[in-house]
Amino acid sequence: MKYEWRKEEKELYLPKKKPMYIEVPEFSYLTINGKGDPNQPEFEERIGALYTAAYTIRMLPKKDIIPDGYFEYTVYPLEGYWTTDQRDDGPLDKSQFVYKVMIRQPEFVTPKLFRQILPMLEKKLSAELIAELKLERITDGPSVQMMHIGSYDSEPASFELMEKYAAENGLTRSSKNHKEIYLSDPRRVAEENRKTVLRFAVDQKV
Repeated sequence: MKYEWRKEEKELYLPKKKPMYIEVPEFSYLTINGKGDPNQPEFEERIGALYTAAYTIRMLPKKDIIPDGYFEYTVYPLEGYWTTDQRDDGPLDKSQFVYKVMIRQPEFVTPKLFRQILPMLEKKLSAELIAELKLERITDGPSVQMMHIGSYDSEPASFELMEKYAAENGLTRSSKNHKEIYLSDPRRVAEENRKTVLRFAVDQKV
């Protein structure tokens, strides 16, 4: 039976529309870094590279390659860490955004397997994009998260709720960095209906 993250990992990927505390374990991710406005082509190219690699791994049995521990699964959603190089308090300058976008991988995806699939990407991706792809072990650790419904530009209202929840529960935000998990395809879902999990790391107050 196919492993469905939407059914098996609801706490991580389908939280309610109110803040909650969660401890996120370490997982493996395909990642790629970038800087700039996410509305520009460079961002879409990096996302495309991630999905190309993720689906290449997912479809390996079609090429008669069955890695140790392989099981049928639904590809995980796109995630991203976001921060900014902007140093002033003026209007938000999206060209200064710094990001790491990623797609989580099952535990059978090892560094050896990652190296094995890279030559398979050469007909679909540029050498520059392939060189930027990485397989990393990442943990969000202790965090506050919630489901945000609406446009990306309306996220500050949800972050305000999350910061209030953190303060009321003896938690402090570790940094201004945050993670977004994209559950809706912006090409197919209207802005007001988009679902995005928002998450930021926290420290417990002593």
